[in-house]
Amino acid sequence: MNTQGIMALGIPGTWEWLAIAVIGLLLFGKRLPEVGKSLGRSIVEFKKGLRGIEDDIDKAIDQSSQADMLPPPEKTTTKTAE
Repeated sequence: MNTQGIMALGIPGTWEWLAIAVIGLLLFGKRLPEVGKSLGRSIVEFKKGLRGIEDDIDKAIDQSSQADMLPPPEKTTTKTAE
C-alpha cells in the first residue's frame, strides 16, 4: 500500500495549523474571546448532560439489582385427582 498517499490525507503539519490559526484570527478577530467562552459553556453543558445520563443508568441498575434481591414467589402445588 502506498503510504505517501495515506500521509497526504493525514494530520495537518505545522504550516497547515499555522494557516488555520491565521484564518481563524481573521474570521473571528475581536469576537474570539466570546467564541471561546461560548465553546467552554457548551462543553460544560455537554458534560452535565452526560452525567445526567450516567445517573439515570446507575439508578436503573440499582433498581434492577434490588428487584433481583426479592425472595422468589412461593410455589403452589396442585394435587391431581387419581
